[in-house]
Amino acid sequence: MTGLFLTIEGGDGSGKSTQSALLAEWLEAQGRTVVLTREPGGTDFGLEVRDLVLHWHGDISPRAEALLYAADRAHHIATKVRPALDRGEIVLQDRYLDSSVAYQGAGRVLEPAEIRNLSLWATEGLLPDLTILLDLDESIGRDRLKERTKYDRLEAEEQAFHARVRVGYLALATAEPDRFLVLDASDDLDSLASAIRERVSKLL
Repeated sequence: MTGLFLTIEGGDGSGKSTQSALLAEWLEAQGRTVVLTREPGGTDFGLEVRDLVLHWHGDISPRAEALLYAADRAHHIATKVRPALDRGEIVLQDRYLDSSVAYQGAGRVLEPAEIRNLSLWATEGLLPDLTILLDLDESIGRDRLKERTKYDRLEAEEQAFHARVRVGYLALATAEPDRFLVLDASDDLDSLASAIRERVSKLL
């Protein structure tokens, strides 16, 4: 496998989509082929899973939710991510297994190690070359989402849930410092983009 697998993580409102787009634009300007994708929703199958897990009007048990994300992840990696990496392309992905560990593990209070192992099994052990964590106080993230007219199921959770998610993310970064780049998402967009480019350039 000769490509480069980059993931961007963070709580709701941390600016993942914005930084993903800026990084993709910069990489393409360097002459690189970039596959910009996300989980859930990076494939047609994933779009169906995304609609189910984020917009289902009833309750979904935490374990069922975790399994749905893992099913999407297994299909996404097998059909989109690995083929792109095998072609030598750069995959830049908004959310991956660390989201499941933070949201279903810490947020839903399931066992984080079990959630991680489930995703590793689903993806045949694929880990990113670099994970960019945009760390943001959950109250600031909530304020950034206020302009939305409707929250999805996870965005609508209480602040305590999002606080647990943030703690879960930081614990992951502490456990794997070589894989993670942790940035203060309250910094201005240009400063964040510059710090991300500096780290990514070392992997090119």
